[in-house]
Amino acid sequence: MAQYFDNVEQLGHQDITIEFTLLGENYSFKSDLGVFSKRGLDDGTKLLLETIANLSLGNKILDLGCGAGPIGLILAHLDSSRFITLCDVNRRALGLAKENANILGVSNQVEIVESDVYLNINSIYDTIISNPPIRAGKRVTYRIYDEAGEHLTKDGSLIIVIRKAQGALSVKEHLSSIFNKVEVLSKKKGYLVIKASEKRS
Repeated sequence: MAQYFDNVEQLGHQDITIEFTLLGENYSFKSDLGVFSKRGLDDGTKLLLETIANLSLGNKILDLGCGAGPIGLILAHLDSSRFITLCDVNRRALGLAKENANILGVSNQVEIVESDVYLNINSIYDTIISNPPIRAGKRVTYRIYDEAGEHLTKDGSLIIVIRKAQGALSVKEHLSSIFNKVEVLSKKKGYLVIKASEKRS
């Protein structure tokens, strides 16, 4: 069965619109078969956005594994000084992210890049944000953590959301071997939002 981190060209299409309210504002995003959380905003993404939307994230942000784009596009919408790179390995998701950027009116604040983790990412960011594709396995998700420092400014941070049942505590421990400062920003419904900064030299 095709997963949201696969590119399956023969997979059928279905016009899906997901509508949700976040931080008192209503949003409408386009979705399709073969993308992550195609029927609605998942609880992890919702908690992540509620936690970080109004934090100081810097002006240059990477949304890694962006799917149809809710994290990066909403962050851009909420602060016009932010420039967001949205990347994913799933071309269908990237097409939706581009459409959703137009719908939200933030196309001038974003760039959309096809990339297997950091493969096509050549810039340095103030913040890297990810709802990691857990089903893709540790080979993929641990690259997100292990290689983040190469793409962060000196004072930059990696912020992720992950369920406790999917290894959040072991990921937090692993991040502590890479970064000097690792903290839980929020927790709800079994999800933890974890921030890692001050990469060890």
